[in-house]
Amino acid sequence: MRVLLPSLAALLLSAVPMAQAADAPAPVPVYRPPVQPLSIVSEFRIGGTVQDPGSNESNTANVAFEVLLAKPVLLQDRFWNAFVPRPTVGGSYNTGGRTSYAYLGATWTFDITDRIFVEGFFGAAFHNGATGPGAFVPPGFNALGCSPLFREAAAVGFRLTERWSVMATVEHMSNAGLCAANRGLTNYGGKIAYTF
Repeated sequence: MRVLLPSLAALLLSAVPMAQAADAPAPVPVYRPPVQPLSIVSEFRIGGTVQDPGSNESNTANVAFEVLLAKPVLLQDRFWNAFVPRPTVGGSYNTGGRTSYAYLGATWTFDITDRIFVEGFFGAAFHNGATGPGAFVPPGFNALGCSPLFREAAAVGFRLTERWSVMATVEHMSNAGLCAANRGLTNYGGKIAYTF
């Protein structure tokens, strides 16, 4: 009987950690954005912006869209892979009849955390706005000087899921002083994106 009691106690004590382990919650999987898109199209975005507040084109809005293609090269290292841009095409339609434009260039995306990211864009924009000297610019338009213009953009984004994300954006277009007039456009807005 004395031999049986310690054996029974040891058996009961060994069962306690097993019961505790069974009751422990499952670990939450770490979110990882997709590395390789399923097609040549990496991402599609749609959103809106306000047109250059405080300028001749203020108080108007734009409907914007953007298509990001897959990276031409994928690197094994996640850090260095962020420096490979995605080719990008997009456009913005001004609902108030002011300057609309289409653009192409490259987008760089840098992950701050698994869900938060920042982006930069550089490229060219082709527009239907006012060109030529400022004296000939019609009322309600900015003096853009010429077309195409340089376009730079930045965004801060948040991944809702592996496929969906939202972002706040700012974009600027100007001719960098290469034409007669250079008022440019600076627009602020947001987009929702779907990753393929």
